[in-house]
Amino acid sequence: MTTADSPHRADGWTAAVRQRLGLGRLLPLGGPADGAWIAERAAAAVLREAATGTGAMLGRLRIAAADADTAPDPEVPAPPGALPPGPLRIEAGFSATARRPLHVTAEALRSALLTAASARLGLDVAEVDLRVTELLETEPERATAPPAEVPTAEPDGVAGTAAGGVPGVVSLTRVLGNAVHSGAGHVRVELATAGDHRALDVARAVRGAVADAVEGRPSVAVLVTAVVEQD
Repeated sequence: MTTADSPHRADGWTAAVRQRLGLGRLLPLGGPADGAWIAERAAAAVLREAATGTGAMLGRLRIAAADADTAPDPEVPAPPGALPPGPLRIEAGFSATARRPLHVTAEALRSALLTAASARLGLDVAEVDLRVTELLETEPERATAPPAEVPTAEPDGVAGTAAGGVPGVVSLTRVLGNAVHSGAGHVRVELATAGDHRALDVARAVRGAVADAVEGRPSVAVLVTAVVEQD
């Protein structure tokens, strides 16, 4: 039996809230010691942009744990409902023309996704599962998605000010509540990163800056809710 106060009900409520806000899953950046996560929506936007020029047009894109049962526990408290640190799996459908062999297009797309996931975000992707969903008559045009609207917050308090001053931080955000969540010996910071900075590197720098600034050097977790491409 599941009661209103059970962990299962709490996890379900958290997942429902994230779904309504459009964040998708909260994906681990780096490994167990990195204390960083990124919203699936933010990661997917970067991956879609990386697919441009491969000859493929991405359709449905899903990022999930490759094997959640064997993933290690994070060394700092994770955001509610976040996936544990561990290898990830990308599943995507794509459409393309038959002007070149589809397996060649698929390999170009796979390479672009893996490179962007690692070099631009810091995701540990172990598998990329691609499938052709449609054959096109003409080459796909570059699709430019409008940037996701993310509520921003002014840096406030010692932790917020320290996080906001780190290079690569565009703004603090407040998608899941306050931009800075403080508890007993732990701080969680929610923010948007610049597209020309690797998200994991920014998160690591924020963790260090906040830990140094806050009395008692608390553990720090970072949640990246958006990656912003700047002119």
